[in-house]
Amino acid sequence: MLLNPAHETFSHLDPASATLMRETIGFFESKGKARLKHDDHERVWYEDFLAFVKEKKLFARLLTPAAQGGGDPAMRWDTSRNCACNEILAFYGLSYWYAWQVSILGLGPIWMSANQALKEKAARLLREGGIFAFGLSEKSHGADLYASEMMLTPLGEGRYVADGGKYYIGNANKAALVSVFGKNSESGAYVFFAVESGHRSFDLVKNVVNSQMYVAEFALQGYPLGEEDLLSSGQDAWDAALNTVNVGKFNLGWASIGICTHAFYEALGHAARRRLYGQAVTDFPHVRGLLGEAWARLVAMRLFATRASDYLRSASLQDRRYLLYNPLVKMKVTTEGEAVINRLWDVIAARGFEKDTYFEMAARDIRALPKLEGTVHVNMALVVKFMANYLFNPGSFPEIPRRTDPVDDTFLFNQGPTRGLGQVRFHDWTAAYGLFDTPNLQRFRGQIDAFKALLVQAPPDKAQAREIDFLLTAGELFTLVAYGQLILEQAQLDRLPAAVVDGIFQVLVQDFARQALELSAKPTATATQSDLCRHMIARPVWDPRASDGIWRERVFPLVDAYAMNP
Repeated sequence: MLLNPAHETFSHLDPASATLMRETIGFFESKGKARLKHDDHERVWYEDFLAFVKEKKLFARLLTPAAQGGGDPAMRWDTSRNCACNEILAFYGLSYWYAWQVSILGLGPIWMSANQALKEKAARLLREGGIFAFGLSEKSHGADLYASEMMLTPLGEGRYVADGGKYYIGNANKAALVSVFGKNSESGAYVFFAVESGHRSFDLVKNVVNSQMYVAEFALQGYPLGEEDLLSSGQDAWDAALNTVNVGKFNLGWASIGICTHAFYEALGHAARRRLYGQAVTDFPHVRGLLGEAWARLVAMRLFATRASDYLRSASLQDRRYLLYNPLVKMKVTTEGEAVINRLWDVIAARGFEKDTYFEMAARDIRALPKLEGTVHVNMALVVKFMANYLFNPGSFPEIPRRTDPVDDTFLFNQGPTRGLGQVRFHDWTAAYGLFDTPNLQRFRGQIDAFKALLVQAPPDKAQAREIDFLLTAGELFTLVAYGQLILEQAQLDRLPAAVVDGIFQVLVQDFARQALELSAKPTATATQSDLCRHMIARPVWDPRASDGIWRERVFPLVDAYAMNP
């Protein structure tokens, strides 16, 4: 249920892709943990990794849509294998994942464009080992696209000049192409255009972070452009910005899964080999509880993100359910990653600060993921738009199968308009909650019923609907419903034992109760709302024998399952 580089075969992928994943693991294992940590501490730019990317055509094979692949069947945008690559790269270090992630974002506006010449150029640069960048945010405005000050000025006869600055732009020091978002200075229309980081009019100001990765501030100073450099304009440019983020934000959850998995192996192994007061640390009940909960949360993260990828791959203009599940992978899975690391850290304590551990990197980097591609708050504001239709107005859809087939995910670059979220429909989520019958799942279903009663009998009034603090907590409760749904769907596909499912929902019952208590205590909550919230506050069903069975059969056997080559 967790990635193990020592034994993973990637049997769900085609043979060539499985080999590529194993070769990527081989690169890092050959590099070794000591060199990995040295390069992290000394902020060494990852030339060796990018040389590997070029040699194996890693990014080219995974990030070139089939239409630009020249007939090579290895060239396709296949989300299933991209998830595997996400997990592997983050397993070994967020910096390596970041070079990949930012390239995905930089390529989005290009693959969404009608500019065929630029698509061909990008495909060629990928084959040559190029990386890419996404010039969206600005120092004074962050990701507020409305306030963009990057200007494209028409000079006549199809010539333009670009002026302005961008901030927090990964890969901009070495990007073969940077997709830049701005405005036409005459018409005010939004535009996307492509520039080269090596151009004399591209001023690389500085790296704004103290890290291996290069997160740039850059400025365009009279950068000359032609029609051949333009990607999109008007509504198309706006949609390309948001739809690119739809593609990229999905990767953040998988990065969190990769980081947590490596940290879990290391923390569990350390605890099992350390003795205190005459016994192994893993013999202490509270330590078993922390490690067991960390494992359950991590397995749940992976189950949810795996199933969400099926909806992403199966999306269409008629089936936009992915627009809920994507921000949940970004928002919920990444915050769960923080919860996993916190529990592991409580077990290994001061060991988590030591410079020779992977955990030292994990504890630092896991905090970044909830804050990228829109904060948790921004994504929650998006998620609550779906709540009414999801809970009370289900539609009819064909069942989505497991999607590991080796095909090109063409819809990702043809997502259409970004409006109309309130009209998106979902299938009947209650079907998933009937796939298993366990004590904690029954209790969780009771909490959901109480939540629905709150929304029907005492829904947020107009003032509460405008109060972001109240809305965020209500959104957290809704998030748990959708989170549990996809966990159950994937658990059935994986034929997981009921005991594992019950262990996961033991944790979710606690989380639901915690959020309900918080909502009831809001200063603006009415007496009726607070009273209805109390019906959601429930204790999980505690079965010592079941918990002990999961520890003995699932968690403790992972003690010596993996350790990185020194």
